[in-house]
Amino acid sequence: MTAAAPARTLEDRIRAQGYGLGFDLVGIATLGEMDTAPYFDRWLERGFAGEMHYLPKWQSKRHDSRLPYEGVHSAIVVAMNYGGTEPAGPVARYARGDDYHDVMDAKLRSLLQWVSAEVGREVRGRAYVDTGPLLERDLARRAGLGWFGKNTNLINPKLGSFFFLGALLVDLELAPNEPFANDHCGTCTRCIEACPTGAIAEPRVLDATRCISYLTIENKGEIPLALRESIGELIYGCDICQEVCPWNESFAQELREPAFRPRAAIAGKDARTLAREILAMTQEEFSAAFRGSPMKRAKLAGLKRNARVVLANTRSPDSHGARS
Repeated sequence: MTAAAPARTLEDRIRAQGYGLGFDLVGIATLGEMDTAPYFDRWLERGFAGEMHYLPKWQSKRHDSRLPYEGVHSAIVVAMNYGGTEPAGPVARYARGDDYHDVMDAKLRSLLQWVSAEVGREVRGRAYVDTGPLLERDLARRAGLGWFGKNTNLINPKLGSFFFLGALLVDLELAPNEPFANDHCGTCTRCIEACPTGAIAEPRVLDATRCISYLTIENKGEIPLALRESIGELIYGCDICQEVCPWNESFAQELREPAFRPRAAIAGKDARTLAREILAMTQEEFSAAFRGSPMKRAKLAGLKRNARVVLANTRSPDSHGARS
């Protein structure tokens, strides 16, 4: 007679449900003091956050993951692939489709409802997708999802790094996964060497004020003259330090989530074509084309600034006298 299979734990069922909702990685971490908080403090002191004033604003809350939402004990940490095998282009892969905040938040809220039904009571919890004072990479490593690469991205040995992170904080005391303990970067420095602006100040330390993603998105003023040529043909964001990573060359995944597929305003367009179209856009046209898109963050003025730099870099006559 065959022995009955052991009953699955709540933690196993939560992970299975997370995968069923479309997440590519699911792990559990116990909340508490963050290992990387001292490094985060030093990073701020060095001025590497630039104009991202929201980072020091809630600095103390980032020291302990129990502080952003009172009464919680565990984090269900998830990752969602956004298509690292998609071709390179003028817009970073993560921003070509719908806003990942909205997509993942909806899935995490659904997971919270499922957990409440599973335990037979309303579980107190809150979803975070790059939307609160959490050191999410720290939680993800604690939940066993990967290690910090030298380009500062979290890398998973079976998925690479082209994925979003999110966390569902809950008032349940769940058994955690084993933290990811190993560093698999070895002596490789491809990401550091490939960065056009030298933004990786040292392994695992990013000077955001030199990063193309920061310069084309978070930076509100003009892009410094000394860095404009290094922007190349990138209109929004940058994937270079991920593209050259051996783990992505071997393990990056195809895009599976329909919401992240490139929208019509971006799909198939080279840098010069897209730059010209952005420069010709009215505010109404921009709002219609990029409703629900991550690219709204740069606003139309920011995108036009970026477009002018790109056209100048491609020696296009459209870079002068363009309508702004």
